[in-house]
Amino acid sequence: MCVPVILLTATGVSILELVREQTGTAGFLVGLGLALLPVPPLMAAFRWLGRAAPHPWRQLAFCFGWGACTAALIAILANSFATEWIAAATTDPFDADRLGSVAIAPVVEESAKAAALLLMSAFRRRHLSGPADGFVIAGFTATGFAFTENVLYLGNAFEEDLAKGTGLLDSMTAATFFVRGVLSPFAHPLFTVLTGLGFGAAALGARRGARARTRRMRGAGPPLLGLALAMGLHALWNASSQFGEYGFYVVYGCVMVPVFALLLGLAVRIRRHRLRAVAAELSVYARAGWLGPAEVPALASMPARSLARALARRTGGRPAARTVSRYAADAAALALLRRHARHTGPARAPGHDRDFAERERELLHRLWLRRATAAPALARAAVLEELLPPRFDPLAGRYAPAPSGAPLLSAVPPPRRPAPQPPAALSSSGR
Repeated sequence: MCVPVILLTATGVSILELVREQTGTAGFLVGLGLALLPVPPLMAAFRWLGRAAPHPWRQLAFCFGWGACTAALIAILANSFATEWIAAATTDPFDADRLGSVAIAPVVEESAKAAALLLMSAFRRRHLSGPADGFVIAGFTATGFAFTENVLYLGNAFEEDLAKGTGLLDSMTAATFFVRGVLSPFAHPLFTVLTGLGFGAAALGARRGARARTRRMRGAGPPLLGLALAMGLHALWNASSQFGEYGFYVVYGCVMVPVFALLLGLAVRIRRHRLRAVAAELSVYARAGWLGPAEVPALASMPARSLARALARRTGGRPAARTVSRYAADAAALALLRRHARHTGPARAPGHDRDFAERERELLHRLWLRRATAAPALARAAVLEELLPPRFDPLAGRYAPAPSGAPLLSAVPPPRRPAPQPPAALSSSGR
């Protein structure tokens, strides 16, 4: 934990001073204030997508910090060096700037942002288990990067306006903010999300029985394809201003907006699929007694979760509401853990089954400790939201037996009572 904090602190101080030197103190402050405005909506949008199985705030803060500090510093230094080298080789600064923005900047910037996904995939693999996780991590990283880049552009525009004495309506600052903060605040997140989807697809790519070399090839393909698409779209966006008077508007209307709409629809579909997966996997734990059957539909419904938090807050205050939130997050993590284990199958790597069992035991234990507070609120929310299926028997407090021939995902041992200790984890043969 100390190494990431030290890294982000060092790069944060460096990028802060570097941007301030380029924009001046007044420009830096103005750019900072204006660049902050698009950040909360973007973060809220990506947080909405990830609420089905929330990521820890420390992880999201690291991703945002990586984009705003480390990736931005790498991009500024590398882009400046490449532009100076091209200018020296061609003796034409204009061509160097144009070539740098189209050919160099997309490669450098998207690679620097993709490094956050690579780190998560290597050291926090359980938090990058599918496309939804890649979507969220990439979105927070790119939002941080766009924030720092906007500070630089807006600060420079303000200094230029200040030197020329330009009025507000005709100012470069207003025009820059309109383009970067109103028309295209989603540009950088849009590029990097393609890389994130590649990493998410790779997390689902491992399959039972595949050789180690084959798994590595499958794992490298989707991220590299996503990164290439991100670089290509980024290069097209940067080159749009060179396509004539209306080139920017043509690329914006014919490429950026449709791709944005496509990814927005994909995000909604991914969220719904993840909630359905939560319901399917948790039903097995409900049959074993770890969860009340009425909790399952509530945990698979975001409105019901919000209602459960509100109900808990009325009776137990904020601590009870936080308990419900953590209970729901742990339940979703348990469901996705089990789904991932079923899809990948027993891995050839030693310790895979042991890691799964330990993580499952940890999550079950945390659920058991919080169940007394969270379960009644979730069950009540399921009733109020009318989520209980017709086959639910309210008197017996359980689901009616499944139809004959309907396979169970695996057998889960029931919890031990009354001691709140979790049982042995699922055996690999039962997955």
